[in-house]
Amino acid sequence: MAMNLRVPKELDRRLEKLAAEEHTSKSALLLQGAELVLQRHARQREISEGLDFVMSHDVELLKRLEDA
Repeated sequence: MAMNLRVPKELDRRLEKLAAEEHTSKSALLLQGAELVLQRHARQREISEGLDFVMSHDVELLKRLEDA
């Protein structure tokens, strides 16, 4: 899928420099960045769901630990 993206000049300059250093394209760098953002959000969601599970299923245990 093709997409047009407007990048601020400073960011474009930094991407250009990094792309040259990494011997890759700016497009490849942006795709890597998008993947990292998606992974970070998925991980945050997993952690939040895990905490919600613990808080809803282990309330009594947590209270006992708090009082110990």
